[in-house]
Amino acid sequence: MRAALAAGVREFVVCAGARNAALLEVLARAESQGRVKVWRHFEERSAGFFALGRTLDIDAPCAVVTTSGTAAAELLPAMIEAHYQSRPLVAVTADRPARFRGTGAPQAIEQPGIFGPHAVSSYEEWTGLGPLHLNVELEEEFKPGEVKFPEPAEFVAKEKSPLVGELARWLREDAYRGLVVMIGGLEPSDHEEVFHFCSDLGVPVVVEGTSGLREALQALALPNADRTLKARPPGKVLRLGDVPSGRFWRDLEDLPKTEVWSVCRGGFTGLARESKVVRGGVARVLRAIGQVDEIGDALDYLVDRSRQKARIDELLEAHPDSEPAMVRTLSLYASYGSSVYLGNSLPVREWNLFAQWDRPVSDVRANRGANGIDGQASTWLGWTAGRTGAWAMLGDLTALYDLAAPFVLEQLETKGRVLAVINNHGGRIFERLPRLADMSPRAAECFTNPQAADLSGWAKLWGMRHVRITTADDFDDLEQGDETVLLEVLPDAGQTRAFWAAWDRM
Repeated sequence: MRAALAAGVREFVVCAGARNAALLEVLARAESQGRVKVWRHFEERSAGFFALGRTLDIDAPCAVVTTSGTAAAELLPAMIEAHYQSRPLVAVTADRPARFRGTGAPQAIEQPGIFGPHAVSSYEEWTGLGPLHLNVELEEEFKPGEVKFPEPAEFVAKEKSPLVGELARWLREDAYRGLVVMIGGLEPSDHEEVFHFCSDLGVPVVVEGTSGLREALQALALPNADRTLKARPPGKVLRLGDVPSGRFWRDLEDLPKTEVWSVCRGGFTGLARESKVVRGGVARVLRAIGQVDEIGDALDYLVDRSRQKARIDELLEAHPDSEPAMVRTLSLYASYGSSVYLGNSLPVREWNLFAQWDRPVSDVRANRGANGIDGQASTWLGWTAGRTGAWAMLGDLTALYDLAAPFVLEQLETKGRVLAVINNHGGRIFERLPRLADMSPRAAECFTNPQAADLSGWAKLWGMRHVRITTADDFDDLEQGDETVLLEVLPDAGQTRAFWAAWDRM
């Protein structure tokens, strides 16, 4: 416990078991002394992602406490996500004494190092830029004594000063080749610096909703960036923040003539090909670069911007009950909330393409570290635990993958909270993949996982108010109050197919 407090942990998510009962008692006492905040959960996998969400909100460590055995293993998905997001998620796993390992005794597995390269196991070696694993061996009869708990230490990540000289020179060189800035997820503290940096450069941007700057930078934004850039790849790409979700980022694997630099907190290039990266807080790196000169739109990408944007609006109006149009309407309502969480791939991409542009939505998050489907609802609940007007937009399989997440609702602020689920009855993002056309019907069925779940039962289970949306006019039935609303959005499949067919002809 002292190691966790020394690491700056002030919040703990506990999943009770016989082995960690003493730890729970210690935490309860620490909470009574005003040292920590304790959240409770019954399901370790959801608890891990809830704790990850708390790190997003407080910008500091949050620990999840488990009993021994497979309970510890349930934290692996959240620890992986935290590793690739460089978040200070701390796993405190109770364990049986070392003499039980390898014996097959109950609740005894090989817990040290269970998270492999995704976490460090020594507080002294921990930088705070990724997960920490504290494995605590406890005897059966261990009982905590009376303890006066110290104030948790102030958390400061051990970030090295960024070296930006080469990047600064690269920005100035060969402007005629065309520079495009791709902006992924950013921290709120990055917004102002990134906005002024891009405005000063005046280059085209591919700006994701998770950047918090999508609407603010719309004058420089490419409306259909994947298609535009694939047709005429730029000579240079600068990525700021998280790895972009769009297709063109993956296309860069096969475009070696396009030079790529990344600036991100984790230091991951996001590409298997040669590219360069500066690790550090984005705002900090840009301040180190200093004032930049205007480069402009050397390849005239923005010339056709207005026509493309108008064409997208025409398609949405022509297919008002299609999935993209439903996302547009949903974004209008969500823009009046306090925050938006997007999970997973299809909601992220459809928000980037089709969400409204008129109202700034600056507080947007998504789990894009490992691009996994796991724990999305739990992360949202952790991130927005104390917020009113919190919105989330998830896919149906993503929601079904995290059915235990709403267990914590009674511990949270629920006023104005809306969980919107785009229920298109399966993994429809895979229908957009060319490889599906070559698959047999049975293989395609396994690929897309069609489902017919009645989400009203999920709402009833956790005390959420269920509202079903089948046409754009149904959004008028949405009334927000003090309870969480499960907004089940059922797009018209025929209109959705027609929309994408028209989209492919654009």
